[in-house]
Amino acid sequence: MRIPKHVGIIPDGNRRWAQNQGMTKEKGYDSGLDPGLDAYRKCRDMGVEEVTFYGFTTDNAKRPSYQTEAFTKACVEAANRLVKEGAALLVMGNTNSPMFPKELLPYTKRIEAKPGQIKANLLVNYGWHWDLNTLADADKVNKNNIQEYIQSFDISRLDLIIRWGGRRRLSGFLPVQSIYADFYVIDEYWPDFNENHMCDAFNWYNEQDVTLGG
Repeated sequence: MRIPKHVGIIPDGNRRWAQNQGMTKEKGYDSGLDPGLDAYRKCRDMGVEEVTFYGFTTDNAKRPSYQTEAFTKACVEAANRLVKEGAALLVMGNTNSPMFPKELLPYTKRIEAKPGQIKANLLVNYGWHWDLNTLADADKVNKNNIQEYIQSFDISRLDLIIRWGGRRRLSGFLPVQSIYADFYVIDEYWPDFNENHMCDAFNWYNEQDVTLGG
């Protein structure tokens, strides 16, 4: 079976799930923590080398404060759980913004991977425009090594992106690294995650004709 080296996870549907459960929207974020750890473990056990989770974006930060506080707290907890699980963690996002949680600053430099560890990236207060801002000055860009000019230079090219919640869009998810990624959509909401979702996505990826344009 052909295993993707780098898997992206877009864990959408937390708020819709909470409303369906008769709860307020912000209650859905805590219910996404266990699925995140399960997805990480599945990637690790399948032989994936790197996994990236979408935490929240600079656009998400415009939501009501009771929601931003809830998903920020969930991201901090997710980072701590990943480190405890043994991930070589990198938190990527605009650290100059007051929306970036200070608790995650120690993780903005890659934790060195040890034997048996895989890289885990968590996008927190991430925005595609922030990531690509340096590219705006095109005259100074070395076209042969364009990756030097993006904030997320330490994150590798994605092979497979899996999105929960039924939406069929990238929502600004790592536009440079996503350029040749296969995109798999799961209609169930993220808190309803189960291992079969990952198995189905990996089986689907195995059947794709990956040519990278060649």
